[in-house]
Amino acid sequence: MTVNMTKGQAISLQKNDGGTLTAVRMGLGWQAAPRRGLFGSRTREIDLDASAVLFADKQPVDVVFFRHLVSDDGSVRHTGDNLVGGAGQGGDDEAVLVDLARVPVHIDQIVFTVNSFTGQTFQEVQNAFCRLVDETNGQELARYTLAGGGQYTAQIMAKVHRAGQGWQMTALGTPANGRTFQDLMPAILPHL
Repeated sequence: MTVNMTKGQAISLQKNDGGTLTAVRMGLGWQAAPRRGLFGSRTREIDLDASAVLFADKQPVDVVFFRHLVSDDGSVRHTGDNLVGGAGQGGDDEAVLVDLARVPVHIDQIVFTVNSFTGQTFQEVQNAFCRLVDETNGQELARYTLAGGGQYTAQIMAKVHRAGQGWQMTALGTPANGRTFQDLMPAILPHL
């Protein structure tokens, strides 16, 4: 059963049977919003990019994004760059896979971001979402709709962080500006 998350909401990543999730996928989907023009409405391709920044004690130690598809330890993997979007209502346009069991013990948080590499604002995007899926069985666990449009080019979507012996996900949904994850670091730090 999917939990539709709201900004700031946290959920445990424990399974209903008391077991622990071992592998999750953070999926991102979006569509270009139609624009009205002189000759009717049309859409413009939007290149959103998903990134995962791995932190140890509030210090970034690795990142997974379209130019570095696998973390140095192999526990986090990006499935590849989608330059146009289009799934929007269901499937993932980009995804980051996290093997929670393989994440080194010193990594205590993984922050997921989305940014418009080509600089379009979220006013030009519709049906954007991020979702967390149990990678072992394909079950969607949580979904956060990236709402609000706005004159920003990025969002700090969510974070997965250690909580006791397991992991927890928190929906962040913080608007930011930047074309790459490096541009977003000042906006990420307050959420650690």
